[in-house]
Amino acid sequence: MSQATREQVRARRATPRRGAVIAILLITAALTVIVLLGGIPGLIGTGIAVVLPWLGFALVPLVVAALLIRPRTAWITAVPLVAWTMALWGFLPVPWQGDPSAGDHGLLIATQNVEAGSGTGAASARTLADGGAGILAFTELDADSGSAIADELADSYPHAYRVGTVGVWSRYPILDEEALDLGLGWKRALRVEVDAPGGAVSVYVVHAASLRPGAQSARDGMLSALGERIRDDKSARVIALGDFNAVSTDPALSPIAGALGEVRFGGIGPSFTWPASFPVVRIDHVFQRGYPSASGRTASAGGSDHLAVVAALGG
Repeated sequence: MSQATREQVRARRATPRRGAVIAILLITAALTVIVLLGGIPGLIGTGIAVVLPWLGFALVPLVVAALLIRPRTAWITAVPLVAWTMALWGFLPVPWQGDPSAGDHGLLIATQNVEAGSGTGAASARTLADGGAGILAFTELDADSGSAIADELADSYPHAYRVGTVGVWSRYPILDEEALDLGLGWKRALRVEVDAPGGAVSVYVVHAASLRPGAQSARDGMLSALGERIRDDKSARVIALGDFNAVSTDPALSPIAGALGEVRFGGIGPSFTWPASFPVVRIDHVFQRGYPSASGRTASAGGSDHLAVVAALGG
């Protein structure tokens, strides 16, 4: 075989590899840009935040392909991987974290969107109360579910406050209570001060406005107003929990996440909360400040389309 022929053969073999390398570089650049755009407030940031956890499934084959095709330049694929990890750092589970337990001088709390019309509010309340929570917060209450929960918890949770579609039931005395509309025009959130173990704690329960394409200003406005209220709250201990209709990395949650830390979950899964039958996003959260330790998990309760969130706050 002549030298020219050998060079032609090598060129034909190299062409597909060069094409694959170029494709990997383009995909790497695209994924990096997508992750970075997730910090933009509004529709773009919200949309990317929803799919961001799932982008991890695209990063794994990308890294493997790069290692197989061009090992020397495979490090480039680490760029979107690092960006993805940093964007999701506060959301990623902590594998070594155990199951939430109140422990000594701790506080166990639980929250769930009970789904209006599901007719299973009492079942949700019973299940979560049996788990030992000291404070229970429910959202998307209608007249029937609110009454059913009140009847179910009347003896074991004598302290309660309900406003519109949200309510809180406590084993511990409620010292102060306030209804909040957060700019929505009607009450869909509340604040109570609870005389909990270890000292008084300010508890915010919120059911954020629904998120619909092209109409998210009501939700964003509520979350911004809640963040402002929390920043102005001088309490040593503060908890905000409920259905925020926003995933952990949504820029709309920044006003709250900037004042409080989201309770991290244990295990190796992402602990999504909706829909309960096949969870793909986490829109139900617990945020807190003032507790040195915090751990959370999801729980099935009643027949709602949301899983409940249970959190232990200690210290």
